[in-house]
Amino acid sequence: MKNKVMIVDDEPDILESLKIILERENYEVTTVNSGKECIERLKDGFKGVILMDLMMPGMNGFDTIKEIVNQGFINDVAIEIVSGMGLKDSLTLGVMEPYIHDYIEKPVDIKELIHSVEKCYNYLNAKNKE
Repeated sequence: MKNKVMIVDDEPDILESLKIILERENYEVTTVNSGKECIERLKDGFKGVILMDLMMPGMNGFDTIKEIVNQGFINDVAIEIVSGMGLKDSLTLGVMEPYIHDYIEKPVDIKELIHSVEKCYNYLNAKNKE
C-alpha cells in the first residue's frame, strides 16, 4: 500500500507547500480545503494520515474529527493537527485527544512534519497487522 496523506486546510499556500514537501518524500498526497470535502474523500475510500487544520470556515477541524469518529473512519486513519492555534499543551483538545496522534504548530518545521507523518504510518502499519 502506498503511503497516503490528506491535507485538510483552507489556505491554498499551506496546501501546496505541504503537498510539495510530502511528495518529495514519496507520499501520495490529496489536498482538500474543507472538512466536508475531507469526509467525502473518506467515503471514497481514503486511508492514511490526515493533516488537519483546526480553523476553517464551515466545518472546522474539531467538527471534522467528530464526524470522522462518528462515521467509523477513525480505524483507517491517523490524524495530526497542523494549526497555528497554539493548543499543543492545552486541554482544549479534550475529548478529541484520543484521536489525535500529533500536533504540529504553524509555521511548520519540515523535519518535524516528516518525522511525525512517518510515526503515524508506523502506527497504521502496526495496527493493520493485528
